[in-house]
Amino acid sequence: MEIDGNTLAARSLARFGVRHMFGVVGIPVTSLANRAVSLGIRFIAFHNEQSAGYAASAYGYLTGRPGVFLTVSGPGCVHGLAGLSNAAVNTWPAVMISGSCDQADAGRGDFQELDQIEATKPFSKLSVKATNISEIPSCVGRVLDWALSGRPGGCYLDLPTDVLHQKVSESHAERLLLEAEKNRNRIEPSVISNSKIEEAVSLLRHAERPLIVFGKGAAYARAEHALTKLVEATGIPFLPTPMGKGLLPDTHALAATAARSLAIGKCDVALVVGARLNWLLHFGEPPKWSKDVKFILVDVSEDEIELRKPHLGLVGDAKHVIEVLNKEIKDDPFCLGSTHPWVQAISNKAKENFAKMEVQLAKDVVPFNFLTPLRIIRDAIKALGSPAPIVVSEGANTMDVGRAVLVQTEPRTRLDAGTWGTMGVGLGYCIAAAVASPERLVVAVEGDSGFGFSAMEVETLVRYQLPVVVIVFNNGGVYGGDRRRPEERDGPHKDDPAPTDFVPNAGYHALIEAFGGKGYLVGTPDELKSALSESFSARKPAVVNVVIDPYAGSESGRMQHKN
Repeated sequence: MEIDGNTLAARSLARFGVRHMFGVVGIPVTSLANRAVSLGIRFIAFHNEQSAGYAASAYGYLTGRPGVFLTVSGPGCVHGLAGLSNAAVNTWPAVMISGSCDQADAGRGDFQELDQIEATKPFSKLSVKATNISEIPSCVGRVLDWALSGRPGGCYLDLPTDVLHQKVSESHAERLLLEAEKNRNRIEPSVISNSKIEEAVSLLRHAERPLIVFGKGAAYARAEHALTKLVEATGIPFLPTPMGKGLLPDTHALAATAARSLAIGKCDVALVVGARLNWLLHFGEPPKWSKDVKFILVDVSEDEIELRKPHLGLVGDAKHVIEVLNKEIKDDPFCLGSTHPWVQAISNKAKENFAKMEVQLAKDVVPFNFLTPLRIIRDAIKALGSPAPIVVSEGANTMDVGRAVLVQTEPRTRLDAGTWGTMGVGLGYCIAAAVASPERLVVAVEGDSGFGFSAMEVETLVRYQLPVVVIVFNNGGVYGGDRRRPEERDGPHKDDPAPTDFVPNAGYHALIEAFGGKGYLVGTPDELKSALSESFSARKPAVVNVVIDPYAGSESGRMQHKN
């Protein structure tokens, strides 16, 4: 008996541990998807390859296994580059698999022809093509391994049409699979020198104003228990990046989030774990940081250490490095204590800023501003307890204000625009979260602009009956209403809507109702509370259309940290 390349590719994926795939099927990969399903892989079919790619990248982050997504050739591959690039910049493991044209017809203008290896290279750690059916198992193993090795990222596998149609015997296929399995790359943890560990502990021990900063790299490494032990043993305040929130609860006594400007501006030693000194952390430079701060940078990539040139670099998996630091500290413990001047300064500033925020949140403002509905959403999420929902957040004002208001108490429960500031990730991330963490409700808090990028995927939510509640902050446009100055309203098209405008009072809730999901239109606190209570309890696909004052927001690009 013989099997074709579609079956061998599906068997390779299943044999090597792939449990879920995302994608858009069509010529020449529909059979590959069907074979994968028959072998026990759950295939989530999307409307758009971009959303499928975003789902795969988030899945890689949430599970620690490569998120795999499938596209057709040519334009399908190009659309998929959005997800592949998102995985690359966020350093999440993902594998894009695309069909491609028949090799014999390459260069002749074949259907959807594209040099997909060259197209994917800027966004891929490894791009490989199986030129013969016998290469499929080894190619599958290589891209899965490379996606995880070193600094995680995206990889690409090209499967030409002719290769998918080639055949081999069952016995030969099994030999190919066994050989590929035997040759797979096993990841060995890096060894950190004792002298560097001792130096790092000495720097923290003798610092007057130490700070621990951690990001989504630490979350990916499952470093939450090691970090908790470090923080609570040493009494050092901590600051998470947006997706690092929840590794330790935002409500922890040593959380410095509400005193961010003071914490980064005055600290003299900063232990940065699984976070890059990029724009999110002001590049580690003045004026946001002190010019004399000493950085201890923990990163899985030696290249990242070389790029940032910290005072001390520790190359390795975040969890492993922190465990080694904890062991070193245990032999000669130290703790700042709650009365330490630095701890008190952080605590006092955090309480002051928190109190100011709570005064604003306590007001019921109607028509809604951003704070009133976010407070109601925060309280509704808190009432659910544990396991906490995964919160997906995208948009301009919606994401920026939500980051300050919404509270994370458990690790890997916040997904947002991330390192690249990618808009359009929302529904893909929701689907990935629901698939990767089926025990958790997924709550998306989206601006109407961000929602629009992937809104059609609400049909996907309904089709698979995923427990996702999408809350759309509807302020009628990008940042809200028409923000043009009088002198900008000129020319032959001056009567057109502003480039930032959408249709006023859009019925986003009706979109999901068209597919059999539940929609809610809300404009008052009681209406929002009722919608959240009902939709959270139902754990069924829903869209809550929250009408916001179109002039409540402001233009927002980089994340603004004003506390």
